[in-house]
Amino acid sequence: MYYKGVYHFFYQHNPYGPLWGNMSWGHAISHDLINWVHLDIALVPNEHYDINGCFSGSATILPNGEPAILYTGVDAKLHQVQNLAFPKNISDPLLKEWVKWPLNPILSPPDEIDPSFYRDPSTGWMGADGEWRVVIGTRIDHQGAAILYKSKDFRSWNRSLSPFPLSNITTFWECPEFYPVISSGKSGLDTSVISVQGKDIKHVLKASFNDQDYYILGKYDPESDRYDVDADFMKSKEWLRYDYGKFYTSKSFYDGEKKRRILWSWVSESDTAPDAIEKGWSGLQTIPRSIWLSKNEDQLVQWPVQELEKLRTRKVHFKNKRLKGRSMIEISGITASQADVEITFRVSNLKHAEVLSAEVVDPQILCTQKNTTTDGKFGPFGLLVLASKNLTEHTAVFFRVFRIANSFRVLMCADPSRSSLKPFIDKPIYGAFLALDPRYAKISLRTLIDHSIVESFGGEGLACITSRVYPVLAVGEQAHLYAFNNGTKSLSISSLSAWSMKKAQIV
Repeated sequence: MYYKGVYHFFYQHNPYGPLWGNMSWGHAISHDLINWVHLDIALVPNEHYDINGCFSGSATILPNGEPAILYTGVDAKLHQVQNLAFPKNISDPLLKEWVKWPLNPILSPPDEIDPSFYRDPSTGWMGADGEWRVVIGTRIDHQGAAILYKSKDFRSWNRSLSPFPLSNITTFWECPEFYPVISSGKSGLDTSVISVQGKDIKHVLKASFNDQDYYILGKYDPESDRYDVDADFMKSKEWLRYDYGKFYTSKSFYDGEKKRRILWSWVSESDTAPDAIEKGWSGLQTIPRSIWLSKNEDQLVQWPVQELEKLRTRKVHFKNKRLKGRSMIEISGITASQADVEITFRVSNLKHAEVLSAEVVDPQILCTQKNTTTDGKFGPFGLLVLASKNLTEHTAVFFRVFRIANSFRVLMCADPSRSSLKPFIDKPIYGAFLALDPRYAKISLRTLIDHSIVESFGGEGLACITSRVYPVLAVGEQAHLYAFNNGTKSLSISSLSAWSMKKAQIV
C-alpha cells in the first residue's frame, strides 16, 4: 500500500530460515518501489487465533486515513480464521508497529466450509450503500469460490446474501482480488471507485489456483453486488492469466500518488530445499508492474513501473538490422546477467507462415512441441538470455507466427530447458498467444534479466512470462545475450535497446 508518501510491502516470511514455516508478516518500505529498507516484522503468530501462522491478507485505507490489515490466522485447532490489525501510531509514516484487534477473530469458517480452505481476505471496497465489502477465498461443493462479506465499520462483518461467482472447473481459490479498471488510458482506480463520468468501467476478479493467477472481466452492479462475467475462468479462448510462467498469489494495490494500479507477485524457487538452505533465502518478488485494461477491453496489460528505468546505465542501441534465417547476433557492450532489453521485430510475406490446424490450442503444449530446435518459417525468433559462450546454457524467449485460415496468431514462448547444467532443477517451458495481428503491428519483446529470474513482456505487455533459471556457466561477466532467428525466413529487427542495470539498494 501507499501511505503518507511511503510504499509499504508486507509479505509471508519465516524469520528463522529460508523454508516454509513460522509464517509471519515481513515488512519493508520504499519511496520509489525499487530501493527498499527492511523494518521489523509486522505480525508474528503469538495469539490463540494465529498461533499456527499469520497467513496472507490485505491492507485497506479507511475513510479517516487509517490503514487496516485483514489477515488469515491459523488457530490452535488448525482452523483458518480472519483477523484485524491496526497501526499503533497512524502518524508514523513508517508504520513500524501493529496492534492486533482485541476482538479477533472477526470471522470464522461457515459450517459448510472446510476450515482448512478459508483464507486470504481481499482489500476492502465501499459500496453505494456506504458499507465495506471484502471477498475471502474458499471452495464450496468442491468448486472454487469467493465469499462476499459486508461491514459498516470494518470491524463487524456479515456474510452477504448476494452470490459471488463460483467456478465448477476450479477447486479452490487462493488470494482472490476484486478491483475496477477504466476503459481508456493507463490510469488506475481506487478499489472503491464504482463509476467515472464519461468512462466505462469493468471489474477484475482474480483467483490463484493450479499454481497460476487467472482472472476474469465483467460488469459489477454496486447496488445488488451482482457480477456478470464476460467468460468463466479457463473458458475464454486465452484462459486469461496475469503471467503465463512462474507467478502466483499476486497482489495489486492502488497508488494514489501516481494514479495507477500496481501488481506484484511472489515467484517461488525452481531448485531444491538444500539449495535454499545453502544460499540462505528463498522466493522473489517480481519487478512491480503497472496494470490496466487493453484498448479492446478484453484483457489486462502489464508493464514494469517507470521507476525501474533509474537503474539503467550502459546502453546499446541499433535500428533496422536484417536477421537472416538460421542466424543470430550477439548483443555485446552491456552486462548480460543484469539487463533490461527491448527489441521489436518486423515480419513480411506472411502468406508463407506455418499453418496452425486448430484455432484453440494450449500455447504451453505448442511451445513444448515447437521449441527453439524445431525449425519453422517465421520463428522461432527472439532472445537467448543468460547464455554461455558456446550456448551449452541458455534461456530462450521467442515468437512464432502461424496462419489460421485468413488470420494469423503470434505465439510467445519461454524455454529454460537448457538454462542450467545443475541437476534437480525444474525447467518447464511456458507459452502464451499475443492478441495482435502481425500484418499491422510489430512484434515486440521486453525482457528483464536478473541472474536467476527472467521476466518477459510480449506485445507491449499483452502477454507476460516469468521464469526462474540457475545457470552455472552463464553467470556474471560470463553471461552472453543474443538475438536469434531459427526460422527459415529472414526478418528485420526494427529497433533494439539494451541496458546494463545497476543493483537496487536493499538494506
